Amino acid sequence: MGKNKQTRITITLECECRNDKKNNKTKRKNGIFRYTSCKNKKNTPNRIEINKFCPYCNCHKKFKEIK
Repeated sequence: MGKNKQTRITITLECECRNDKKNNKTKRKNGIFRYTSCKNKKNTPNRIEINKFCPYCNCHKKFKEIK
């Protein structure tokens, strides 16, 4: 069997809305929403940005990878 080189890592994605709480005019509560996912270190060495649904913003926004 081949060796496991640990190329896939678990990452955390956080919404951009965490910085603009003042501009959030929805009736939903304020907060930080996070997704977890995994990526291949060799294929995508840079940080990922993915459009996903944020229940706090009640719309689709960019989620950026954090440490």
